[in-house]
Amino acid sequence: MPEVIFNGPAGRIEGRYQPAKKRGAPLAIILHPHPQFGGTMNNQIVYNLFYTFVNRGFSALRFNFRGVGRSQGHFDHGAGELSDAAAALDWMQALNPEAKSCWITGVSFGAWIGMQLLMRRPEIEGFMSIAAMANRYDFSFLAPCPSSGLFVHGSEDRVAPVKEVMAVIEKVKTQKGIQIEHTVVEGANHFFDGKVDVLMEQVGAYLDRMVGPEIPKEEREAQEQE
Repeated sequence: MPEVIFNGPAGRIEGRYQPAKKRGAPLAIILHPHPQFGGTMNNQIVYNLFYTFVNRGFSALRFNFRGVGRSQGHFDHGAGELSDAAAALDWMQALNPEAKSCWITGVSFGAWIGMQLLMRRPEIEGFMSIAAMANRYDFSFLAPCPSSGLFVHGSEDRVAPVKEVMAVIEKVKTQKGIQIEHTVVEGANHFFDGKVDVLMEQVGAYLDRMVGPEIPKEEREAQEQE
């Protein structure tokens, strides 16, 4: 998995990028939790989401927002981080001009950033928002929501309680042609401590329905040797 550095609005951005072997493969960008509370691209959920997409034939990118790891700049309360995410998508599209679609996935703070990017970029055709902090951040911009997607929460999330995001979901899921799904991981807290495997099972089941199952390991290894 290559380490990459690309230019962002505040300077250098550090990431990990895995290109697909198939030309025209869809793109996936995974956004990490809050930078001021230890969120990085190496977060366990972000790492697992990254490979969930890679194993389904996506070109996938995870990166550190400004001021995190080797990414330059300083925390900007969301505005700058949204610009970082847009720059990441631009970078991926420049590398993959034949890609027809993109998925955006965010965890906690990253979910808020990801949903804002979704509103600005019509090529994003699917999303997953994990532990979206609807009690801390305004999600009213999701009206209308332009793409179908999945919200996932832990039943014991005290940081971003399920009932808070339900109001957002109820508002957007009635739109014609848009299917918003919501699943709850029983017993999971905001960080899915001890429940990451269950989370990934639910995420994987959703992607199975939307984009198809994982490519068998033998087939992936054969592609890598070509």
